[in-house]
Amino acid sequence: MRSRLGLAALLALAAGASGGPARAADPAGLWLTETGSSRIRVAPCGGGFCGTIVSAPGKALDAKNPDPALRGRSVVGVQILDARQPDGSGYAGSLYNPNDGKTYSGSLRLTGPNTLEVSGCVMRVFCKRQSWTRAN
Repeated sequence: MRSRLGLAALLALAAGASGGPARAADPAGLWLTETGSSRIRVAPCGGGFCGTIVSAPGKALDAKNPDPALRGRSVVGVQILDARQPDGSGYAGSLYNPNDGKTYSGSLRLTGPNTLEVSGCVMRVFCKRQSWTRAN
């Protein structure tokens, strides 16, 4: 009986220890883009994470959107990141760039407690990466 209690306590301790880093590596929160001009809210969605623009400079219209009906809308409130697939070091999915109106295969991964690397790729060969900084 004593050894079972000891094993149960050890398993509980191990579970608690493994739960801590997972929470520390959570990319959810408010992030500043690389230029610092826009803020993106990253939140859990569908087993991964999604990101929505919460502030942007100037008029911030979605002027390059491929849908002409959406070109007059504000980019604030637009979901630009949909990374629902865990890929080992982070999450993979798609990334919408309102600066050119295109959607790219994308990914996100924490590279530090306050740094999020976001990348968008064309044909998974030509990629552009940005480092976002945690704002909260």
